[in-house]
Amino acid sequence: MERLPDIVPIKNRHYLDIPLDKIKVMNSRNRDQEQFDLNVQSIEAVGLLKPIRVNDKFVERTEMYELICGEGRLLAHQKLGRETVLAEVVTCTRKEAYLQSLIENLARTRHDSMHFARELKRLHDEGWDYKQIGRIACKSESYIRDYIRLVERGEERLICGVEQGLFPIKFAAQVASTDDSQLQNLLMDAFDEGLVTSTNFGQARRIIASRTREHKTRQEAANAKYTVSQLQQDIVDVTKVKASYVREAQTKENRFMSLLTGINVLWKDEPLVQLLREEGLFQRPDLAGDFHYES
Repeated sequence: MERLPDIVPIKNRHYLDIPLDKIKVMNSRNRDQEQFDLNVQSIEAVGLLKPIRVNDKFVERTEMYELICGEGRLLAHQKLGRETVLAEVVTCTRKEAYLQSLIENLARTRHDSMHFARELKRLHDEGWDYKQIGRIACKSESYIRDYIRLVERGEERLICGVEQGLFPIKFAAQVASTDDSQLQNLLMDAFDEGLVTSTNFGQARRIIASRTREHKTRQEAANAKYTVSQLQQDIVDVTKVKASYVREAQTKENRFMSLLTGINVLWKDEPLVQLLREEGLFQRPDLAGDFHYES
């Protein structure tokens, strides 16, 4: 993997006003039209606040500067009828320029968008591992891996759902990590009905996997199709079981605390304590956990 160039101090940077027709876009991307219109209005009203960045390595041969970062600003100048644009001029290989462009896109892209996930995938295709990308994107390796998997597998319904705002991308990445396509569709249907979210996703997937294993062990239900309604009922049942466990644990804890309180009261009765010593019964049983006797 090629190393990105070191950060250059502002005083050492080189800037030029470059004709728009002398700039070639090398790594174009789609952009939000509403945000682009706002950028055009801003440049028209107050001017260009941040120059674009171009590569001059091939100017002598092609007579063109190659754009690294700032396509939106370049297009805004074109729309405003400007003839030139202020640019920071650097000299680097196309590989270095491409990586700079990708990283710039990551910095400017919402972290919960499919475009962000695609930019992560493009960096991975350039030879960056999950750890390196994670450092650039300020995300964990597992986060990077899940988002790239979503793009690699190309689940159309998931990707369209994210881009249309139907699914959070975190939920889509969780679904994409599931190999069974029927299970994926069931999870998405359950999300549509508000039954499954990113929060309870793990529980829902475990319930479905458990039910699927049960179906496989029953010949008469081998071809049964698990539905959202069944999932809803199973979630209710699991919740009831957990609530029952909690009640049982609380009941046992209350009984134990009553016994412990009684022992502590009895141990303050000197005649009883003396009698227990004489009978060899003075040693109290050890208590596990955070429980203890009063001194």
